Amino acid sequence: MDTEAAQNAERDRSSHPADTEREEEGSRSAAVSGSVSGSVSGRRWRRGGVLLALCLVFLLLVSTFVLQPFLIPSGSMEPTLSTGDRVLVNKLAYRFGNEPQRGDVVVFDGSGYFGDSDYIKRVVGVGGDRVAGRGGRGGEQGRIQVNGEPVDEPYLYPGDAPSTVPFDVVVPEGTLFVLGDHRSDSSDSRDHLGSPGGGMIPVEAVIGRADWIGLPLDRSGSLGRPDVFAKVPEPGGAHG
Repeated sequence: MDTEAAQNAERDRSSHPADTEREEEGSRSAAVSGSVSGSVSGRRWRRGGVLLALCLVFLLLVSTFVLQPFLIPSGSMEPTLSTGDRVLVNKLAYRFGNEPQRGDVVVFDGSGYFGDSDYIKRVVGVGGDRVAGRGGRGGEQGRIQVNGEPVDEPYLYPGDAPSTVPFDVVVPEGTLFVLGDHRSDSSDSRDHLGSPGGGMIPVEAVIGRADWIGLPLDRSGSLGRPDVFAKVPEPGGAHG
């Protein structure tokens, strides 16, 4: 009797062949499922990596050839631009035959002219222009004159004179005469008249035109070209 009970117990502990087959099939299914899941995850990871790389390449191309952000490092362009502003510079503005115009705010490479850095200033004179500052603080004598026409500059820093430094120059062709809007806090063409290039910036050194303030958001907006230079006659038609 004890022997028979032991045999029955042994038979109960042993797996039924069908049960064994189901367990093996389940194990194989789990293995296959895990493999498929891992493969899908791997493909998704690779696709995500490719998309990220493409986005980075796209941003690099845009920054290199179309739009480039610049951080304003000083107050030389106040109140138009403040220290810490981030501007977007249009690098296509002067391609395809276009040239900087009076009133444009431009970023340029000052190496060999202003210093080994990039600068941002406003174009006041272009090739052929005669630009003069008489000094003083009132009336036409205090205003910048371009080709004999006094220019009212509403973008100047409050309280600043258009120029306390007298100068009278003719801008060579292919170059620009540039000034900061905060004249009393700007090292610009006036301060480099005796430097290589005579304070003028070659058009080819211009990186692009500052078209937008991107940050901070409470100052964001476009930087349009003022119409104050509209009355300035072309070189050769100067008066005054």
